[in-house]
Amino acid sequence: MNPLLNRSGFPAYNEITAEQIGPAVEVFLKECENILAQVERMETFSWESLMEPLEQIDLCFEYAWAPVGHLLSVANSDELREAHDAVLPQVVEFGLKLRQSEVLYSKLLALRDSAEWPSLAEAQRRIIQRSIQSAELSGIGLQGEQRERFNANEQRQSQLANDFSNHVLDATKAWFLDLTNAADVDGFPASLRRLTSAAWSRAAENSEKTPATPESGPWRITLDQPCFGPFMEHCRNRALREQVYRAHISRASTGTTDNAPLITEILALRREQASLLGFDSYADLSLSRKMATNVDAVQKMFDQLRTASWTAAEQELEEVRQQAIQGGQSEPLSHWDIAFWAERLREQKYAFTDEQLRPYFSLPRVLDGLFGLCHRLFGITIRPADGKAPVWNDDVRYFEIFGESGDQIASFYLDPYSRPQNKRGGAWMSDCVCRSKSRSGLRLPIAHLVCNSTPPVGDVPSLMTFREVETLFHEFGHGLQHMLTTIDFRDAAGINGVEWDAVELPSQFMENWCYHRPTLMGMAIHFESGEQLPEDLFQKICRARTFRAASQMLRQLQFGMTDMALHSGYDPHGQETPFEVERRIAKLTTLIPPLPENRFLCSFQHIFAGGYAAGYYSYKWAEVLSADAFSAFEDAGLDKEDAVAITGRRFRDTILALGGSRHPMDIFREFRGREPSVDALLRHYGLLVSKTSG
Repeated sequence: MNPLLNRSGFPAYNEITAEQIGPAVEVFLKECENILAQVERMETFSWESLMEPLEQIDLCFEYAWAPVGHLLSVANSDELREAHDAVLPQVVEFGLKLRQSEVLYSKLLALRDSAEWPSLAEAQRRIIQRSIQSAELSGIGLQGEQRERFNANEQRQSQLANDFSNHVLDATKAWFLDLTNAADVDGFPASLRRLTSAAWSRAAENSEKTPATPESGPWRITLDQPCFGPFMEHCRNRALREQVYRAHISRASTGTTDNAPLITEILALRREQASLLGFDSYADLSLSRKMATNVDAVQKMFDQLRTASWTAAEQELEEVRQQAIQGGQSEPLSHWDIAFWAERLREQKYAFTDEQLRPYFSLPRVLDGLFGLCHRLFGITIRPADGKAPVWNDDVRYFEIFGESGDQIASFYLDPYSRPQNKRGGAWMSDCVCRSKSRSGLRLPIAHLVCNSTPPVGDVPSLMTFREVETLFHEFGHGLQHMLTTIDFRDAAGINGVEWDAVELPSQFMENWCYHRPTLMGMAIHFESGEQLPEDLFQKICRARTFRAASQMLRQLQFGMTDMALHSGYDPHGQETPFEVERRIAKLTTLIPPLPENRFLCSFQHIFAGGYAAGYYSYKWAEVLSADAFSAFEDAGLDKEDAVAITGRRFRDTILALGGSRHPMDIFREFRGREPSVDALLRHYGLLVSKTSG
């Protein structure tokens, strides 16, 4: 009774063990081999004879392999890693065999050229076209030694990405700084004291000692974001800030977790892969399946946003520098000073702190506000359903979603809290079950929504920073596109088949509602007193939205431009190192040069282990789309409930519902009535004074 061999219901997350992975993979790959062989033997090439059996292969992977990858991210262990790594080559090998099946490829081409083609739905035609493209980008046209090299390349890249991610997790988990002197935590907000004292108490080596307290310590500083971010903003001890900052920028860059050699090898393999497929660079290969037509189109966006941001960013940095001088710092402003003095400047400018806001953003209240917003915009009802689905941790929640007719249409898991001991950092949405309709019926979509927010401590619930609130809304936007799809073909439902540089549109769109007065005030309720967020604090939050917005824009451009440079003109076998490329780009995007020993690339999982290679620009590309989409609600009138609801239903029925069934630009035009304009994004950032029609 191996739970990984189930083909219906929920993944048995509470029962899956490392020992079950090998036997399950052996069985399901054999089943997939048989299905593929049957498809290849068939003489017909209709949609039913080709795509329906291939969907069965997808389902095998969905139940037998995807849960393993999910558990690696949220419940990592040495045993799980070992079992995963042992069978990874077999899984990659079958994936290549499937995409490189010349018989299947010829049948897809025949279907595209057949009399049946015009009668297929647009979603079906998109699926076929993308399947053909996938085969071509998987080396279907290669023969002999070239194909062998391509396949070995794919195997190696898969292993390197896995190792890269594990190294970052291990390096983050391994580093900590214990503070015992109360003077060192002077200035720490109460939430950071609670978090760091709890981290000390949870450590295995301290299990038999008297637990730490927020008041008397000890306090353990770690490199996971819920600790690192507030520490850099509030630690008054400059030497400690420097120590923690240097540790953060050098994660996974030394010893057994050193990712530097992996970076060079990954870039070399990608360059070779692109060359084998006839592309000039890996960036060209990547962009062949995205909205952006070429590197020049991406660079045009970079230049436009950089030009709009540079002067404002210079002014922002000078304000921080003056704040440091007024605060008594005689030393020149360094990297480990910026977050600290920027936070003091923000407190002075807007007269509020993150700590003042935290008590108003308890996770239960925020969820109520988020769910209420989704009901108003999209007509859906979200209800807790804890206990109906197996979970991988006691903190995980389960919810069901119902449509306007009252029928259930989707569900999702929510894993909200940071667990640096076995859960990777960041936040993400991943699919658990994809929507599809077949002879056996309709399969409703299920999503994983994973965050790393501040966990509850004792009797105090999870009190979120405002940025954590925005992150939750962001990931829920991804989840909405997965869950509210109305497409019945699995490969075009939800986020499946959506061009990568459009997939962030719904997520970034949802962040805008954190500044919508009815939405924010409806969920910002003090966890102890029950009082609503004071009006003056709400106004300050809105005014602070553009605080250092130009600097944040340049930071994102630094990531995106570095990614594109590494994957376009850069030669991994040349004289320049990846870190020198990063510093070269930094001259265009940063006002304070990075430290010589900066090794941020060693923890840049997005592009080396997360699917964003030559695609990090997508965040800004999609943000242009999302800001313009939100401006449709502004045009309708954000204070007009009926107009907002009408516009929300239109957003649901286009952007969220249609998924990968049509090109994203066509879907955007249907929603917005025109092509997107960059003006709304610049206006939201405070970099464009007046609104234009675009």
